[in-house]
Amino acid sequence: MVIAVLEGILWLIRFLLGACIFSFLNVVVYRLPRGESIVKGRSRCPGCGRTLTPAELIPFVSYLVQGRKCRGCGMRIRGRYFGVEALGGGLFVLCGIFYGCGEWGILSLKGIWVFAYLGLLTVVALIDRDTRTIYDRFHIIILLLGAGGIWLWPEHGIPDRLVGAVVVALPMLILAILIEGAFGGGDIKLMAASGFFLGWRAIVCAMFLGLAAGGIYCVWMLLGRKIGRKDQLAFGPFLAFGLAVSVFAGDRLAGWYISLL
Repeated sequence: MVIAVLEGILWLIRFLLGACIFSFLNVVVYRLPRGESIVKGRSRCPGCGRTLTPAELIPFVSYLVQGRKCRGCGMRIRGRYFGVEALGGGLFVLCGIFYGCGEWGILSLKGIWVFAYLGLLTVVALIDRDTRTIYDRFHIIILLLGAGGIWLWPEHGIPDRLVGAVVVALPMLILAILIEGAFGGGDIKLMAASGFFLGWRAIVCAMFLGLAAGGIYCVWMLLGRKIGRKDQLAFGPFLAFGLAVSVFAGDRLAGWYISLL
């Protein structure tokens, strides 16, 4: 019984650690498009500019304890901040379940690697949704993660990763050239870098999931008359969704599909 309680406390600590990391990513999403430093300057309310206290920086506290409002100006705190923190905690726990925990009881090196990638996808999705821009620095970091992944996942060799970098990105590039507005350059580079990180099976699965998620969302928005037929939506969030799922299940889903053929 005692061991079970201690284990539960350890998983709670992991969840809170992931939430804290993604709380910082909220800052990145807010500041980076505005050209502000993500490492200098205290966090502040975007409404009144009041510097937040240490207690207000604890994940979930500002949203729940303060009634979802700033204590200074009463500005409503966006539910997205709470959601991103909860997502971070959940993903940290999921990485621990899938890839195990290291000597310190937190995450194995594989788990850390995948969690870092998922954090990048979250930032990419939110910034793209807000600004329709995906910064090249994120593609470079994903490529670096892919380079490190060669040693962590030797079953995905360099040929597999090189094919993954082009098998989806190249058709996207061709469509973008032939059809104006088909895909943005950031989307293409995201899939190329992620293909090198995941390998060709998982990246094909990610593209399928992204297209399916984007299609379902667009149909739902059209039926609700929230967008028109000529409106364009950022595709990055849907690609990020497909990529995140494929990190954990892409190879399995691709293998299952191939076995049916």
